[in-house]
Amino acid sequence: MKTRILGKTGATISEVGFGAWQIGGSWGDVSETDGKRALNAALDSGVTFVDTADVYGDGRSEKIIAAVLKERGGEKPFVATKAGRRLNPHVAEGYTGANIEAFIDRSLSNLGVETLDLVQLHCPPTEVYYRPDLFGALDQLVTKGKIRHYGVSVEKVEEALKAIEYPGVATVQVIYNIFRQRPQDLFFAEAKKKNVGVIVRVPLASGLLSGKITRDTAFAADDHRNFNRHGEAFDVGETFAGVPFEAALEAVEQLRPLVPAGVSMAQFALRWILEQEAVSVVIPGARNEAQAQSNAAASALSAIDEETRAAIAALYERLVKVHVHHRW
Repeated sequence: MKTRILGKTGATISEVGFGAWQIGGSWGDVSETDGKRALNAALDSGVTFVDTADVYGDGRSEKIIAAVLKERGGEKPFVATKAGRRLNPHVAEGYTGANIEAFIDRSLSNLGVETLDLVQLHCPPTEVYYRPDLFGALDQLVTKGKIRHYGVSVEKVEEALKAIEYPGVATVQVIYNIFRQRPQDLFFAEAKKKNVGVIVRVPLASGLLSGKITRDTAFAADDHRNFNRHGEAFDVGETFAGVPFEAALEAVEQLRPLVPAGVSMAQFALRWILEQEAVSVVIPGARNEAQAQSNAAASALSAIDEETRAAIAALYERLVKVHVHHRW
């Protein structure tokens, strides 16, 4: 497992992390046992970065992580969580220092620690990025010792660019994958210039880039790939990367011949992301041990040749860009 530096945090972390949304909820039935096994498999494979949030299963994900780390003992991975989506309604006015501190206190309890490694504002309304008082409150929470670092998880590139104007923002989490290429146009260069860590989520476009989803794939009622296809519950860009299902399936079929023999499409898609120097870590999720091990193995793959990269860029321009580039 290769490592990278997570921006201003200075932490050395695995370039492939573990996204813990799936072991919390909204991905169909993933038992606690399977969730623990998946996380253990990732850690055994050299993963040293875990990303979660207080709303994943209403704290379930954080508690599973705490239980696994307690059972394992020894050196702990870097654990990032998120705060803000517990607000109901989820509006900019709710993003106050007091509310965020209360959410952080809950995460401290769920994770069983005295200080959180990293707290990210969890895709807040755009207006929040124009509130220096809130970022000042986060600075105070660092001073208090409740958090070591803070960052943001964004929906839009414009939000990411605004967020890194604040010197205390150490990381930005953003959607970036073969179907969502806009961050590489400007944001990555700016993040690198300011030494901001980049955490890449939704790297497999909710499983589409595994190449295993078809028109006949059935998703459980409590799987966001069923209930959020049109943004009914949260930003549609979080589900299938915002690409209409039929268009995405066509793009997957045209991508398939580009995948080298002996490599899964999921690993190929992760390798494509890791070609970007500005990326600190990519955080695919996993429902079981095999997925976690396969994801981690992407770190060892050879670089993608220029001809293949050009073919991927052309595919994006031809089939995907019109659906997503202007929106996020």
